[in-house]
Amino acid sequence: MLRLVPDWLLYIVVIAVVVFVLFKVDQRSNAPEALPEAPETGGFLPPPSVYDPEILVEVGPQSSGLGSAFAISSDGWWVTARHVVDACSRVGIIVSRGAAAPVRQVRVAQFADLALLKTDRAPSPLAIDASERMLQVGQRAFHVGFPQGRPGEVYSRLIGRENLIARGRYQVDEPVLTWAELGRTSGMGGTLAGMSGGPAFDASGQVIGVTIAESARRGRIYTASPATIMHMLRVEQVAARGNPAPHFTTDNYGQESDALRRSLAVAQVVCVTDDTPS
Repeated sequence: MLRLVPDWLLYIVVIAVVVFVLFKVDQRSNAPEALPEAPETGGFLPPPSVYDPEILVEVGPQSSGLGSAFAISSDGWWVTARHVVDACSRVGIIVSRGAAAPVRQVRVAQFADLALLKTDRAPSPLAIDASERMLQVGQRAFHVGFPQGRPGEVYSRLIGRENLIARGRYQVDEPVLTWAELGRTSGMGGTLAGMSGGPAFDASGQVIGVTIAESARRGRIYTASPATIMHMLRVEQVAARGNPAPHFTTDNYGQESDALRRSLAVAQVVCVTDDTPS
């Protein structure tokens, strides 16, 4: 059930945090150098390995701000990134101008940068492709969310896997998919902060990842893998029952992303901490 936006949400949206910078790659880490351009498609993506490159991520102190989420069931379950909501005193899903759906439960994964949110309902749940066997190096992904607190989208190509090591507010080591950014919303420059928690789609409209971090210097985007998403759902005993989005292409991904946000399949998350004035 929707309700009028409270004062704390107005404070967040209008005054406080426009760019949600909570999770950034440490550029001093031992990240590998950017890979050379690869062919359009390569071989199938190998499984995670102890020999995968490592990327170090700093998880800073939680502060009030904005992120992204997507619906996975009509009874009100949403997926987002853990660092967006893990230390918030209040969390809401913005559903229209001046209205928000309160989040009744926040369940964070202890093994990944993922979290589940529970509202009373969700109008347009999305389907998740749980299989990684058909992922190919060089294939495209389309990332949808609210970078810099505004509607935006990016498309990328799959490079491979890395092991993301998160340190700071919490500690997590998880295998992630690594993508090279190829294009983005016209006129959108700078950081993708605020897109954290948003879905990454393949060309057929299936969710194949959750955007959790970026390295702007290297032009890289990191997503939680399908296997990690499904592991969280099994642990929390939550069933994902949604439908694929329309097919994405490099020509239509902007329009299709806008449609997903209008239908509230992808929505903005607001986090409020105890130090935010009410």
